[in-house]
Amino acid sequence: MTTSVSFAPQEGVQVAARDRLAVALDVPDAKSAYELVDRLDGACRWLKVGMELYYSAGNGLVETLAGRGYSIFLDLKLHDIPNTVAGAVRSVTGLGAGLLTVHAFGGPAMLRAAAAAKAPGAPKLLAVTVLTSMDQSELSAVGVPGSPADQVLRLATMAKASGMDGMVCSPEEVAAVRAATGPESILVIPGIRPAGAAADDQRRTATAADAIRRGASILVVGRPITKAPDPAAAARAILDEMESA
Repeated sequence: MTTSVSFAPQEGVQVAARDRLAVALDVPDAKSAYELVDRLDGACRWLKVGMELYYSAGNGLVETLAGRGYSIFLDLKLHDIPNTVAGAVRSVTGLGAGLLTVHAFGGPAMLRAAAAAKAPGAPKLLAVTVLTSMDQSELSAVGVPGSPADQVLRLATMAKASGMDGMVCSPEEVAAVRAATGPESILVIPGIRPAGAAADDQRRTATAADAIRRGASILVVGRPITKAPDPAAAARAILDEMESA
């Protein structure tokens, strides 16, 4: 059964930090994923299953993790012709995932087809705008003029109009996307790094506290937690920082 997802402001209700942290299970197989989840010791509510793990372990892993009480962020970045993407949305309905990504670069017809394919039990749909590994030079190389911030806002506005439940963007664009798409949009933010931590291959990053202050709904954190000697302790440190915001 799909997890209920709501981050729209409600008077007198505050979403706990644990319910706003997604740990990225960027590992190659189910065995490694289950071992990592055990080491997290329940520190987070959300687990992100991306392409590497999903293509290796498939639907069974999603169903098992959801059955263990976790909310699953299925990060597949679907990008194809509208009919194919709509079919993919229908295929993952009922697995227990709460969130599913499609690529905003697929255009409004593809996004509308994905939204129309949602049925009871389907995950909420998030449009990926500009990857956090891309900067202005990367965008220019693929023929996109202007800054990442301009492109993110353009895609987020289109995605909202096309029926998406939320967007994925970097911490640098959260405030602008929140203002443009409203309080009901689910804004999922990768590129989170603790102060002083290595950026790795991320270009547009911020701390957890900064992202929360700017209007993020869910923060996605991978290597700062998963590569730590004690992943549960690293996750709790980020939760403390989120609470401070």
